[in-house]
Amino acid sequence: MNTKLLKIFGLALMLLVGVEAGAQSEPGCCSHDCHAEKSSKTAAQSYACPMHPEVKSSKAGKCAKCKMDLRKADPQKTQNCDQPVKPVDGATAVRNNMVIPDVEVLDQDGNALHFYTDLIKDKTVAINFIFTNCTTICPPLAATFARLQKEMGDKVGRDVHLISISVDPLTDTPERLKAWGAKFKAGPGWTFVTGEKQEMDKLLNALGAAVSKREDHSPALIIGNDSKGVWTRTYGLAKVSQIMSVIENVRAGRVDETSATVEVKP
Repeated sequence: MNTKLLKIFGLALMLLVGVEAGAQSEPGCCSHDCHAEKSSKTAAQSYACPMHPEVKSSKAGKCAKCKMDLRKADPQKTQNCDQPVKPVDGATAVRNNMVIPDVEVLDQDGNALHFYTDLIKDKTVAINFIFTNCTTICPPLAATFARLQKEMGDKVGRDVHLISISVDPLTDTPERLKAWGAKFKAGPGWTFVTGEKQEMDKLLNALGAAVSKREDHSPALIIGNDSKGVWTRTYGLAKVSQIMSVIENVRAGRVDETSATVEVKP
């Protein structure tokens, strides 16, 4: 075989190898970038429950556990979902993946507190998220706490502490929170929390309650027993009897089977 034929044979072989390699991946895309793009598209088209992130669907609908409307998943969060949980700055306690920062906050009386040290440490707590200009889920969330306060009587402030955290600290001053709480006859043992936005952002991120728009915040109710390291969450608009049952289980160091363990990602 002469030199010219050898060159022709070599070129043909190179073209054949290139075609076979291209057949193993989608045409016109780098495999890494293509998979990332496909992953992003899949995430953008998926839906998840704000209360139970493990409940996912490819189409809109309701959560099978709490009946909340499923929301479109954030592609960025979906791509990073396998990354390990890292403590946020200032965290002083980690319980069942619950990262609790000891940020400076203000209560409804204007008292300066440290969130973990003064409100959480060694206590059993029930935490919800509200803002005073809300006209949708926040009044029912506060009404639920009001009924809890009435049903549990003097246990509130002794055996369990109620905490309502503002998701709109720029608007919700201590005075506004106190006036809003008075509408629901908030008594001792029910603390409303606000503070500097930077500090509150740390807190809301740590508790998995940060949202880009205040109206999008979840009606989640986080219930924890810091001394036993037990944390769980349930639907903040559930029947008061059901919420009381979860609280009693958490006080005893048990997690109710119908609740999901809190997973927090800063």
